[in-house]
Amino acid sequence: MEIRTATYTDLDRIYAIECASFPQKEAATYPSLSRRLQVHPDQYWVLETTDSMKPNNKVILGFIGGMRTNHPKILDEMFNNAALHDPNGKWLAVLGLAVAPVYRQKGYASRLLSETIQQTKAVGAAGITLTCKNDLVAFYQRFAFKDAGISGSNHGGVTWHDMILAL
Repeated sequence: MEIRTATYTDLDRIYAIECASFPQKEAATYPSLSRRLQVHPDQYWVLETTDSMKPNNKVILGFIGGMRTNHPKILDEMFNNAALHDPNGKWLAVLGLAVAPVYRQKGYASRLLSETIQQTKAVGAAGITLTCKNDLVAFYQRFAFKDAGISGSNHGGVTWHDMILAL
């Protein structure tokens, strides 16, 4: 099992996991994910393992990804405009973390988040920002994210919490 930087060839699997993980109004569209993987694939990571039935086949279990920005909080336009990515941005804005339903409750989301924190620290970023629903606040707090309160984002018509990890 390994975590690696995503490539454009991972798009179909990432999209399938996205659709299985979020309600339609919250999920990234195929064109949006496609554009993100074209503009900033180095800000997307996948957790991959070998298929036990087909040893030459790799299976993506989950992914995490976002964009670099100088905004310490998520802006709604980040979800649909990959051009807002700033390769020199001081913050990683996580736009999605998802694990395929069949692989959940095995610690894979934690592994993806831990690796992302390490990678983001390694490049000297100021921190990581993301939004989450109320039921996931405690999950992110286990990784030292601070709940900055209700977000200004209304992506998908949902109430989100701004979560910030200063590095």
